[in-house]
Amino acid sequence: MNSQRLRGLIRKEFLQILRDPSAIAIAFVMPVFLLLLFGYGVSLDSKHVNIAVVVDHPTPETSSFLGSLQQSPYFNPIQYPSIRIARQAVMSHHVDGIIWLRSDFSRNLLQKKLAPVGLIVNGVDANNARILEGYIQGVWQNWMNQRALDSKSPLLAPLQGQIRIWFNPALRSQDYLVPGLIAIIMTLIGALLTALVVAREWERGTMEALMASPVTMGEILVGKLVPYFIMGMGGMLLSVAMALFLFKVPLVGSFWVLLLFSTLFLLAALGMGLLISSVARNQFVAGQIAIIVTFLPAFILSGFIFDIRSTPLPIQVITHLFAARYFVASLQTLFLAGDIWPILLWNGLALIIMALFFLGVTWRRSHKRLD
Repeated sequence: MNSQRLRGLIRKEFLQILRDPSAIAIAFVMPVFLLLLFGYGVSLDSKHVNIAVVVDHPTPETSSFLGSLQQSPYFNPIQYPSIRIARQAVMSHHVDGIIWLRSDFSRNLLQKKLAPVGLIVNGVDANNARILEGYIQGVWQNWMNQRALDSKSPLLAPLQGQIRIWFNPALRSQDYLVPGLIAIIMTLIGALLTALVVAREWERGTMEALMASPVTMGEILVGKLVPYFIMGMGGMLLSVAMALFLFKVPLVGSFWVLLLFSTLFLLAALGMGLLISSVARNQFVAGQIAIIVTFLPAFILSGFIFDIRSTPLPIQVITHLFAARYFVASLQTLFLAGDIWPILLWNGLALIIMALFFLGVTWRRSHKRLD
């Protein structure tokens, strides 16, 4: 490679980027927008849920239990005079569930018998119903423990559980979503943006001018890779800074390991973008292909929102074909757990293989001719 020609190509790419507001927007404005949207607007937590409470026979015990419900940040209890009216409230979506304290609740509790709490949950949203059920069980368990401490008597339960939450003790969905969102942002910059700008050069005829110049195909590819690699790493650093200082997401692992894995994933994404642009020399077609084969899999099949292990086995196998799967797993491990090398090594090896594959296929397909 001729270093002078290579510097000229890189300078040309940077000038094109500076003159193209859409490229700047995708690289630096879109990450801020997505992080603000998912960090503040999307939450997997259920808090202040409206729930109906029906007490057949009010007693000090039922009042104590209702007090624990009111102190919980997860519920907004609303009392109803009868179970029939409460069921109508569930049907009309005014509340998401019913807690029913029957007339024998206090009697059974004082006689050291089981005093079960009746629970009816709207199961239209199955995930929300399971979360709501777990929250109510947690409130019930805490109330029973506190009651046993106040009365200085052992808790009459067959099993007492001590809950310890690893890796995300605050149970904040932001700590789970924001690291995975970095993979989505780098996919947009690396694959989608690269595919669009190279296809745009084919449409405008500037690529034909490059073909007629003395530059080699390798210089053209490196001249394309370097500017967008710098933009991608800039978008990554911006996203990490917002995650750490704006959303207070902890980075337990090493920043340098994070930088290494981001480099590997970005190389794979840039290879995919260049490969797409070599297949589709039209911006619309290139954009559609990039969305289908890079952005949507990164959003749906990477574990960014949906747990891969909860999907059917064929889908779990398909997820191994996408680089975002390994990068999201690495990000969540580095941010929440630390440098867990048994996990990181396999994901890093997969990213290296994919980066070499896509860059190698792009190199083989790229020829200095117009056909």
